[in-house]
Amino acid sequence: MDADQKRASFELQQFLEQEKQKAMLNELVAKLTEVCWDKCVTGAPGAKFSGSESSCLTNCAQRYLDVSGLVVRKFQGMQR
Repeated sequence: MDADQKRASFELQQFLEQEKQKAMLNELVAKLTEVCWDKCVTGAPGAKFSGSESSCLTNCAQRYLDVSGLVVRKFQGMQR
C-alpha cells in the first residue's frame, strides 16, 4: 500500500468513526427524549411546559446523561 492509499484509508476510518459517533449521539438523544417525555409529560402538551414538567425534564435529562457517562467510563475501564 502506497502513501496515498494509506492516507485515504486513514481518512476513511476517521470519517466512519465520526459517523458512528453521530449515530450514537442521535440514538442517545432519541432515547433520552422518549424516556423523559414518558416520565414527565403526563397530560396533553400545551404551548409551554408547566413548571413541574420543565423541572422534571431537566432533572431526568441530567440523570440520564450522568448515568450514560458512568456506563461509558466503566466499559472503557474494562477494556484496558
